[in-house]
Amino acid sequence: MTSQPPSPPPQPEQPAEAVPTCYRHPGRETWVRCQRCERPICPDCMRDAAVGFQCPECVAEGNKGIRKAKSTFGGNVVRTPFVTWALMGLTGLVFVGQLLGGATITGTLAMWPIGVALGEFYRLITVAFVHSVSSPLHILFNGWAIFVIGPYLERAFGHTRFAALYLLSALGGSVLGMWLDPVDTPTVGASGAVFGLFGAVFVVGRKLNLDVRGITVIIALNLAITFVFPLISNARISWTGHVGGLITGTLLAAALAYAPTKNRMVWHALAIAGTLVVLVALVLVRVPAIVSMLS
Repeated sequence: MTSQPPSPPPQPEQPAEAVPTCYRHPGRETWVRCQRCERPICPDCMRDAAVGFQCPECVAEGNKGIRKAKSTFGGNVVRTPFVTWALMGLTGLVFVGQLLGGATITGTLAMWPIGVALGEFYRLITVAFVHSVSSPLHILFNGWAIFVIGPYLERAFGHTRFAALYLLSALGGSVLGMWLDPVDTPTVGASGAVFGLFGAVFVVGRKLNLDVRGITVIIALNLAITFVFPLISNARISWTGHVGGLITGTLLAAALAYAPTKNRMVWHALAIAGTLVVLVALVLVRVPAIVSMLS
């Protein structure tokens, strides 16, 4: 009779390995882990990395150290000139409204010194969106200028700075008109803003050491038309709007383009705010004089 070897003692049962779940979606099982923090992540939370995947939080943390690309003069990089298209679209819609609504829209939005003095300050800006219905060349020229120059300047300065440049140039033209135009004569058109863009292109070209002879000729030619054409025809051109816009746009563009690189955003904010304050102050100083003329 042979003896049997003693049987080994029973081993304790091994617990089944717990299936990991996504740290952002606890109900989803996953065996993939973030390469940085090693937390489990589901397919919706996987972000491609150099090796494997990372979770959204680690990707965001890593991006903090990456410097965002900026435009030539410190604004965010512009791929699509949304502000330019918006300005053109709004101008076109207002012109259609002028054609359909007769003189009502034109009279309501035109720059009229008496109206401004009586509290209709919106006219200082809305003038840039209304044009002469009797002369389609008016809106065609301004629209073409915005279409050609707008994207260039918007990419140079960024959306916000370009919008400020356009609107403050329009305001500058209106302010000079308040001071030097007949107070009872309304004016329309985006020419003040367009001349401001002309001046800005000149400034940008000088700053970047580009050939500025072309834009210089354009500015000189348009100024000549501004002063000479009314002398040989019955047409009336608001030279104040053109000159005021040109001065404002040129000075503001110079402040933006030549601002120190260090704390450039602060300098830009001060330049835009300072320009607005000066123009508003000139309006407020002029209003009592116009009101006194009416009494």
